[in-house]
Amino acid sequence: MENTKDLTEHSSRSERKRRDSFGMFDGYDSCSEDTSSSSSSEESEEEVAPLPSNLPIIKNNGQVYTYPDGKSGMATCEMCGMVGVRDAFYSKTKRFCSVSCSRSYSSNSKKASILARLQGKPPTKKAKVLQKQPLVAKLAAYAQYQATLQNQAKTKSVAVSMEGFSWGNYINSNSFIAAPVTCFKHAPMGTCWGDISENVRVEVPNTDCSLPTKVFWIAGIVKLAGYNALLRYEGFENDSGLDFWCNICGSDIHPVGWCAASGKPLVPPRTIQHKYTNWKAFLVKRLTGAKTLPPDFSQKVSESMQYPFKPCMRVEVVDKRHLCRTRVAVVESVIGGRLRLVYEESEDRTDDFWCHMHSPLIHHIGWSRSIGHRFKRSDITKKQDGHFDTPPHLFAKVKEVDQSGEWFKEGMKLEAIDPLNLSTICVATIRKVLADGFLMIGIDGSEAADGSDWFCYHATSPSIFPVGFCEINMIELTPPRGYTKLPFKWFDYLRETGSIAAPVKLFNKDVPNHGFRVGMKLEAVDLMEPRLICVATVTRIIHRLLRIHFDGWEEEYDQWVDCESPDLYPVGWCQLTGYQLQPPASQSSRESQSGSSKQKKKAKSQQYKGHKKMTTLQLKEELIDGEDYNFLQGASDQESNGSANFYIKQEP
Repeated sequence: MENTKDLTEHSSRSERKRRDSFGMFDGYDSCSEDTSSSSSSEESEEEVAPLPSNLPIIKNNGQVYTYPDGKSGMATCEMCGMVGVRDAFYSKTKRFCSVSCSRSYSSNSKKASILARLQGKPPTKKAKVLQKQPLVAKLAAYAQYQATLQNQAKTKSVAVSMEGFSWGNYINSNSFIAAPVTCFKHAPMGTCWGDISENVRVEVPNTDCSLPTKVFWIAGIVKLAGYNALLRYEGFENDSGLDFWCNICGSDIHPVGWCAASGKPLVPPRTIQHKYTNWKAFLVKRLTGAKTLPPDFSQKVSESMQYPFKPCMRVEVVDKRHLCRTRVAVVESVIGGRLRLVYEESEDRTDDFWCHMHSPLIHHIGWSRSIGHRFKRSDITKKQDGHFDTPPHLFAKVKEVDQSGEWFKEGMKLEAIDPLNLSTICVATIRKVLADGFLMIGIDGSEAADGSDWFCYHATSPSIFPVGFCEINMIELTPPRGYTKLPFKWFDYLRETGSIAAPVKLFNKDVPNHGFRVGMKLEAVDLMEPRLICVATVTRIIHRLLRIHFDGWEEEYDQWVDCESPDLYPVGWCQLTGYQLQPPASQSSRESQSGSSKQKKKAKSQQYKGHKKMTTLQLKEELIDGEDYNFLQGASDQESNGSANFYIKQEP
């Protein structure tokens, strides 16, 4: 009878512990981290007797075990999924590989999720203990991870050292504001970011802990900067001593309730573990009514980072040596939606070009012929093994236009961003009208005799503007090279050249509610060196046009970019995708880089800049070996809501 009574009391006590647990170690309220209290597992645990030393060995979970007789076979831990020798497992039933797995299972296997508790609902069903992948699957995943890192390492740039740079420290120390993720529709989670904001609670690893196993605690978002969030553990109130930055899309960030559902322990930080005697009651009070991440947040992140472009796909892309034509290139790698394209005729695969998969500079095979665009025929007579044409539906769609009525005509004047000097908007001329709304445009006073530096913009491109746009919006317009009647006046220039201005109504006037503000930080592609993604700032906003400044560099390297450009990314994008981020250039590093890549860039920019820019043929002869043209590839031609008016100042 006494044994029956003891068993009943033990069972009741264990069940009561399971009912009121909040996903934390049972009994933690009265024990410190180094406690050696007995386990609350449903199974009684006993130490395994020593095994003979003359038997073969197997390594499991970092420990060395021996096969006793070969009859017992192998076992799988019901908590962590580790495979090992059955007789070496913990407890009589050999269900767990260690004491910690046994305790974690017993204290979490019958708990309802935290979200249900926050809603005041009693537990109605057992929470599932997620089974981790077997050892073989883990090894395969690790091998794939290493291969990915090696592949990314091949494409990383080493222009500026990343050592010592931290977005969190950079933003905190200067009180910067980052552009929200919702400004970047092409970036992961850009269209489904939801209500993630300050005070949202998440479950994160507890780094202020001396336990041998990985444990978690709840933290609240103090500040958001793109994907990055400044977090503070619950219980620290106004104390920022242990605040830390992390990428909210990282694999270790979970919604509240994940630990309870996954059988993971919640343990308060060691610094404040004695602050409250009842942590469960504290969490219930603090979290009732609080916001957390959607339950499927990690799944959405994963889905948003799946890209349809794959290596070995063939595309038509602009020829960086001759802007007027396209060439066939093959996708070499895909990182975060950015493509490293290798021109098909490149034997050593070093003649490459970087752009986003939504860039207006890439097209399906056959696009050039269909619209009448120049195309460089490949010397390769047939596709190489494994290469295949990219399906046309994967490319960015441009807005359909009606060319049957009043339309652009050859010789019409306009203003356009110079693709060889992105900090300038220049006087330009329509040189050829192609099909489907595409136009070939040349920069006045800087064109090659054979038109090899004409470039293609769509009629709806946000990179071309009507005559007078710069004057109305107080932007410096770059006049034609050699033009002496300064200050430049459009009325006089049109009369002198016998030209007409392209009708204002033909230009794209849609301005989306993009959300950018002057001073916001972001990560931006250096379109003059499109391998590089740099720390940048929005310095001007004209309708949908953004002036992007690269932190630490002179204004002459600024770029005019469309607000929907796929070459702009939220803070933390490089970290999320594994791409190399170029930090701000310090004054000392700029001065010490004479003869380095920065000086080469400066030399190129001076060649391209304004009325001093030389023709394409001249540049070809003077460029150093390995220096190629790099140009604008950022303007997205997506439709948008809203509108803006363009005005022309009438001259008498």
